[in-house]
Amino acid sequence: MRHVIDQAAAWQRSGTRFAMATVVRTWGSSPHGPGASMLVSEEGRIVGSVSGGCVEAAVCAIAEEVLAGAAPTLERWGVGDEDAFAVGLTCGGTIEVLVREVGADVPLSRLAADIAAGVPVALVTPVDGSGCLAVGGGTTTGSLGDPGTDRAAALVAEGMLRRGASGLVTSGDDTTEESACAPERELLVQSFATRPRLLIFGAVEFARPLADMGAALGYRVTVCDARPAFAVAERFPRAEDVVTERPDRWFRAHDHLVDASSAVCVLTHDARFDVPVLALALRSMAGYVGAMGSRRTHEDRLERLRTAGTTDAELARLRSPIGLDLGGRGPEETAVSILAEIVAVLRGGTTLPLALRTGPVHKV
Repeated sequence: MRHVIDQAAAWQRSGTRFAMATVVRTWGSSPHGPGASMLVSEEGRIVGSVSGGCVEAAVCAIAEEVLAGAAPTLERWGVGDEDAFAVGLTCGGTIEVLVREVGADVPLSRLAADIAAGVPVALVTPVDGSGCLAVGGGTTTGSLGDPGTDRAAALVAEGMLRRGASGLVTSGDDTTEESACAPERELLVQSFATRPRLLIFGAVEFARPLADMGAALGYRVTVCDARPAFAVAERFPRAEDVVTERPDRWFRAHDHLVDASSAVCVLTHDARFDVPVLALALRSMAGYVGAMGSRRTHEDRLERLRTAGTTDAELARLRSPIGLDLGGRGPEETAVSILAEIVAVLRGGTTLPLALRTGPVHKV
């Protein structure tokens, strides 16, 4: 979504008229969840996606009507609808999409700046299309029309932002004094939580495509290596940080940044560096911890970690040898293997071919 908001902010600055279509609800199988957005400019340019290709031609047609003066439109497509098959929604689910023109009152500059800085922020848009509010860190930008409504909407949005949730809510559902004085309104809340972290220890050749692909998936990438000749920023243009430091020292100083959405990949293949940082990572909140090396290296690493005091429960979290068995070769295909395992672990995937599974392709 970051590229969608960046483009929206750029169009707003240049005076380009455009509509934004946003998923507000889904039922059953759907490629994107609530909050996913697609832009349609007055020249017909399209950025982003609301359904992975399904129904998007119909969404574009509605966007053209909105840009021609029609009111904001909330449209639902379901697999049982004849029109849904006609426009391509055959995936077995139902989606509801809000399409509205984005005007100068939408605080896109703040939204883009906060997202770029890694600051959690939410965009609040009434379904009726009047007003817009950016919320985060106890501050608001923009307005929904009056201070009472803004306070009530901010309370709801802050709660959703803390959960990293997006979708439709009704302001005034809680029992606070602010919400009691404001009329109920149906609001679309889009949460932009802090990007998950991909921590790569070992600036080896395999780390280069891993950093690039990780950034493409939306991770905030840090590459750390104790060897100055390896930790060179030019080798990792898409990494947020390239650090020359012993991995365990860096991790110990930054473990407060590591949470359940973080992935740790240890690629140095040198026990002097790998074992100390793995011992720390396996005790941390990281949702994924993997290490590169052969099975022989893995067995030696386990013994060294046990000697360092790592428990069996902590060792059970270690993904080593790192990655899924895709049969790939070389740094690029290895990076695909590693990231596929990270996604599966953090998202709770089975790693089975979809052709061998039954039920919806996408989790409800």
